[in-house]
Amino acid sequence: MGLFLWRPVTLAPAKWFSRFPCRQVGGTSMDKVESAKRAAAHRAVDDHVKDAFRVGIGSGSTVVYAVERLAERVREEGLKVVCIPTSFQSRQLIVSNRLDMTDLETTPELDVTIDGADEADKDLTLIKGGGGCQLQEKIVAAAAKSFVVIADSRKDSTVLGEKWVKGVPIEVVPMAYNPVKLKIESELGGQAILRQAKAKAGPVVTDNGNFILDWVFDKPHDWNGVNQQIMMIPGVVETGLFVGMASVAYFGMQDGTVKERHVKVL
Repeated sequence: MGLFLWRPVTLAPAKWFSRFPCRQVGGTSMDKVESAKRAAAHRAVDDHVKDAFRVGIGSGSTVVYAVERLAERVREEGLKVVCIPTSFQSRQLIVSNRLDMTDLETTPELDVTIDGADEADKDLTLIKGGGGCQLQEKIVAAAAKSFVVIADSRKDSTVLGEKWVKGVPIEVVPMAYNPVKLKIESELGGQAILRQAKAKAGPVVTDNGNFILDWVFDKPHDWNGVNQQIMMIPGVVETGLFVGMASVAYFGMQDGTVKERHVKVL
């Protein structure tokens, strides 16, 4: 360890602080990012949740603010809603906010599901599963009359892969991960990488006991066709491609506004 010598700071203040971007995320302040997430989540809950609704609760950091707003409305307006979680995280959010919870066995048809996304393109085709919950998220989204996406502007893209570079998460049965990996790479190109855990040795294990391959694609695709092609590979449980499922997305912008994107009706 070398000797540390203190010297007076001679840099201009702007240059000095630029060396320590402790509250910067890709050049955007963390406070603004969180405010953008909150604005999008609150707007979605206000626009799409009504009394007696059955609400699917997604996973991820933006959903925290949706549950926060839902709990506020329950307290202030006396709304009667029941919530269906998509993951252990969302279940804990529902419990900690003292919201009524049920499951798809008891309540198989939902009014709305509100969830985040890792990326959404101009047609609201989504990549989800950065947190490893894509299977349960897709099941709950498919059970709802409407699927509403909430995110900050960093997730808003024209084409998939423009901003999200970690690939499409694909949940696979553990014994099949290597054959699935080889099949995807030979048929679709790119690279399918077994996701490794951060705080333990070995791969990530989903809530369903499966592994995740992150397919880093190398060119644009027909996502509906690709999704079906991957799903036909034995051992694949589900993909993180959500095609033709979302009806509207709310993107929180850095200036405090919320941008809406609706599915085009042809």
